[in-house]
Amino acid sequence: MSDLSHGVLAGMLPTWPLLVAFFLASFVLAVTPGPGVFYIVTRALTQGRRAGLASVAGVALGNLGNAIGAAIGLAAVFAISSLAFAIVKYAGAAYLIYLGVHALRSPPDDVAAPLLARATVRTIFRDGFVVALLNPKTAIFFAAFLPQFLNPDASPIGQSALLGAMFVLVAAATDSAYALAASAVAPALSQLRGVRSAGRYLTASALIGLGVFTAASGSRR
Repeated sequence: MSDLSHGVLAGMLPTWPLLVAFFLASFVLAVTPGPGVFYIVTRALTQGRRAGLASVAGVALGNLGNAIGAAIGLAAVFAISSLAFAIVKYAGAAYLIYLGVHALRSPPDDVAAPLLARATVRTIFRDGFVVALLNPKTAIFFAAFLPQFLNPDASPIGQSALLGAMFVLVAAATDSAYALAASAVAPALSQLRGVRSAGRYLTASALIGLGVFTAASGSRR
């Protein structure tokens, strides 16, 4: 049974040269800053390492959902239906703006308190998951990127899901590096005059700006 499972798994993976190319391309794409990285760094800078890593986990799970969705044809629906794409896109943008407004409306007196006391790890994880999941461009990215590495003799759905999960793991590793680096410099930044009091404005501006960017950026293509 073990040999059979190994054989099935091996048949779902591309050849070694193509697999190496897949990992190299995944690393380059994952390390390039985008909305997910921007969200994670903002959380880590303003709320510390735990918040940054919690947001990494949430974003990774949301990306995995998009990878699975792409594997079962969700991306094809988005590519065909402008309405479906627009609904998910603007829902995600609205949620980002909501988070920004919520941060902006937090009492100024709370700025001096530990920010994790105002946003639990569960809440941060949930927000990262929703932000990543409600980004239809991620599903379309998987639909465009993964087929280049598929084996025509194996199940396209199984291969897409497996390669998508592998890409998510690569992205989670690079996102974690961003979160750890941001949380490492956060204490030094917090000692600067005015930085702590501006924390909620930084968070609010980042989230609202990201929401506006998501809503205004491009079309399905």
